Amino acid sequence: MELTSWLALAAICVMGAISPGPSLALIIRNTVQGGQRHGVATALGHGLGVGIYALITALGLAILITQTPLLFDLIRYGGAVFLAWLGIKALLAKPQATGVEAGEHQSRGRQGAFEGFMVAFLNPQLAIFFLALFSQFVHADTGWREGSIMMLTAGGIDALWYVLVALLLSRGPVLAWLKAKSSVIDKLSGLVLLGLALKVVL
Repeated sequence: MELTSWLALAAICVMGAISPGPSLALIIRNTVQGGQRHGVATALGHGLGVGIYALITALGLAILITQTPLLFDLIRYGGAVFLAWLGIKALLAKPQATGVEAGEHQSRGRQGAFEGFMVAFLNPQLAIFFLALFSQFVHADTGWREGSIMMLTAGGIDALWYVLVALLLSRGPVLAWLKAKSSVIDKLSGLVLLGLALKVVL
């Protein structure tokens, strides 16, 4: 891939990453509830999910998803159920103590990575987004090498952006203020996630 093409691809991926949505709501909530490690793990899991979708699209497999209604609907409804589950979990969340054991940090890290990955991977809109984006860059002879470049670009930019968000939110007075408002953030995040789940279904 030529440098100019890669720069154009990277610029569009940046715009897609910074646009608000369920991913941002999840990163904010997990960072506030579980601290820096939880937020960063969620960001990395989300980046992995985005990267895998990018690779699938680059190799032409996303066409199968969008042209096979049953498979597309399975992914769409699976994503809606997962978003709804996260939303209900956020609405029912209780204020947590400030002290967290090391083992719990590790458990939260795994949970955050899983949630971040699933929010990305169960989002069929990513397939449509990458189909529209990669149609300018993918050719008939596109193989694993170029596909891997696209995967690392899209997934890396996404992960980097949300890691920066998690790091910013977990520093100094910002985190203290967010923790004080954690109950409100949980409720707002829950409503946003439930709304997005309903939007996916409709």
